[in-house]
Amino acid sequence: MPALVLDGKTLASQTEEALLARVERLKAKAGGKTPILATILVGDDPASATYVKMKGNACRRVGMDSLAVELPAATTTEQLLEKIARLNADPDVHGILLQHPVPEQIDERACFDAIALGKDVDGVTCLGFGRMAMGEPAYGCATPQGIMRMLEHYQIEIEGKHAVVVGRSPILGKPMAMMLLQKNATVTICHSRTKDLPGLVAQADILVGAVGKPEFIKAHWVKPGAVVVDAGYHPGGVGDIELAPLVDTASAYTPVPGGVGPMTINTLIMQSVESAEKSLG
Repeated sequence: MPALVLDGKTLASQTEEALLARVERLKAKAGGKTPILATILVGDDPASATYVKMKGNACRRVGMDSLAVELPAATTTEQLLEKIARLNADPDVHGILLQHPVPEQIDERACFDAIALGKDVDGVTCLGFGRMAMGEPAYGCATPQGIMRMLEHYQIEIEGKHAVVVGRSPILGKPMAMMLLQKNATVTICHSRTKDLPGLVAQADILVGAVGKPEFIKAHWVKPGAVVVDAGYHPGGVGDIELAPLVDTASAYTPVPGGVGPMTINTLIMQSVESAEKSLG
């Protein structure tokens, strides 16, 4: 029996239709005021510029506005903090996205944490992570939150399952593990110093590849019937997991591209709409 395809592209498209209706209702209720997501791009990295453009396009598709803030590569931490403070204080801005990575002279963590909790629609602050991990209201980090939304939509059972997350980044691996734990999975977090990684991956009922290396996780490590979530994307259209052999042995999998990626941006937009609803509604 072929594996279930966890189609993030289609789900994101369907969600945008609902978000468009929510934004139109909000505009009508708020006297025409439009929800705004501010995106901050520091420097001229072409990949980052592309991602910011994609997020702006997604805003427009649901009727929101995108405020593009572009700063030179020589920007200092203090200058970026000042810009974030102004956006925090602007009542017309409902969400703030600082595009990662920033130039090396900037203290990225300090700048992430300067974003007001109510406008942290990308889920990057330590306070937001802590609240999420404690089961308190907060906007989830966009990629893992998008994965959780996809698992819920496709009715993937999480409670009691052994979830293995390969990767421990602060905006993907760590929040992913906490979100799965909140849904009563038993969670193992693996990383670059994990011993016997293949043996641990083989135990996974739910496997999340978030290691940032192309096809690092081999198909023969994965037990038949596992749910396979690949959060990576690399040149050539491959992810962090060797997916092709798993199409017939996994119970469900996310394609690359078209799986996790569209849900990341969609979650950012959805959480921006939620923030605007709280502010304007």
